[in-house]
Amino acid sequence: MGMQDTLRALADPTRREILNLLKQSRLSAGDIADHFSISGAAISRHLSVLKEADLIRDQREGKFIYYELNATVLEEIMLWISELKGGNDHDKTT
Repeated sequence: MGMQDTLRALADPTRREILNLLKQSRLSAGDIADHFSISGAAISRHLSVLKEADLIRDQREGKFIYYELNATVLEEIMLWISELKGGNDHDKTT
């Protein structure tokens, strides 16, 4: 997956909120859905987009699937943004 997929996934406010929830701890799809007033199918689609962009990982435990944040991809995006804006203090005026 490329950066385009990651940025597309991050563009949606619901997906960003899901990432914020997963920042605290891993959650099941049902736990995630409890925080939103949208259908379970919509949550499932958002989770699929996040997973395809490698922003989250899932792990099956019995009949439940738990989702957790994959911070590595976010770190790569932050590094790219930092490099894009200069990433140093040379361009600051005094």
